[in-house]
Amino acid sequence: MKYLKVIAFTHKQVGLEDLGKLVICDDSLPEKLKKVKALFDIPEIFYLATCNRVEFIMAVNKGTAVDKDFTEKFISAFDMGLCSHSLGLFLGKASIYEDNEALNHLLRTSCSLESLVVGEKEILAQMRKAYESCREAGLTGDYLRMVMNTVVKTAKEVYTHTNIAKKPISVVSLAYRKLKDLKQCANARILIIGAGETNRNLSKYLQKHKFSNFSVFNRTLSKARQLAFDLGGEAYDLEALKTYKKGFDVIITCTGCVEPIITPEVYESLLNGDTDKKTIVDLAVPNDTHKDVQAKYPVHFISVQSLNEVAKKNLEERCMEQVHAEKIIEQNIAEFLPILKQRRIEVAMREVPEKIKEIRNTALNSVFADEVQQMDKESREVLEKVIAYMEKKYISVPMVMAKEILINS
Repeated sequence: MKYLKVIAFTHKQVGLEDLGKLVICDDSLPEKLKKVKALFDIPEIFYLATCNRVEFIMAVNKGTAVDKDFTEKFISAFDMGLCSHSLGLFLGKASIYEDNEALNHLLRTSCSLESLVVGEKEILAQMRKAYESCREAGLTGDYLRMVMNTVVKTAKEVYTHTNIAKKPISVVSLAYRKLKDLKQCANARILIIGAGETNRNLSKYLQKHKFSNFSVFNRTLSKARQLAFDLGGEAYDLEALKTYKKGFDVIITCTGCVEPIITPEVYESLLNGDTDKKTIVDLAVPNDTHKDVQAKYPVHFISVQSLNEVAKKNLEERCMEQVHAEKIIEQNIAEFLPILKQRRIEVAMREVPEKIKEIRNTALNSVFADEVQQMDKESREVLEKVIAYMEKKYISVPMVMAKEILINS
């Protein structure tokens, strides 16, 4: 009989930088897990590592105590290069879950209730990928297969039947939605100032939705060229903003500059006599746009500050959905337990046919061997038919009775 155990190190107890010390390289992961699996006689195991958690999910035999002493030996066996001091710090922050608590933890994790950002669906895909890679390596079996089926089923129900992931809370996705609401045409002229991660992510949204007219400006020209190449656009250094005369409809800016880049003078030059209302998406802190630009010119101004207010409100609404998500989790745990019991009975009953055959052979060839030998051919054939019939019934009866007991209880 196997029991579910989880050793977890998460952002709630461990700093995100420190979590990186527990990450096992993909190339060495299967062999290290196989080694530890054999060393501690763990029937099934898989390993989950994301940007805010490292977890070991195990199905262990009855009597295997997964406690602090076990965890110390277990983590040490992976040879992660941790000194005794670092190992001690990690052990003090480890969360150990068992049986129903372990299942509840996995379900909450898959539904993003334990994530750094509630409602981010990526965790489910990460869990499935982690499990599949370990399954393909032969590290998991029937028990964890059942657990993962419930994990996936529960997460899908939560994301489908609650609003926990419906409203966006990332600045990039909110900025794109604001732009979408302004109904910019697909060939809108878009100036991207800064080639960092924020602008790269937002430009991917725009490219995905068929926007194609991009000009990228960046202090380091090589980075501007790289982003422009990805977008099929043109690249310029930051100084070129002052002389750029090709016009624009949208400016997206996010740099690390401490002084405004889009001054009234630069903006006037970029307009090049155009009087139409433009859109500025300024995701920099502090803003890249001088406050006088908003005061002097007609613009739709989307700032990171205003988006953060929307994100905060959306996050609060997501958190309110946790109550509904937790009810779905409770229901799935309640459904899983009888299924698990039934499966355990099925696995145990696999031995029944072999045991009955052993009894049959002992009876015919040992206990009643002399009597059987004295029987004529026809009598022995009748005896064989009777025993074969009873053998078949004896195999099915215990299973049926066990299921009835399980259902009635």
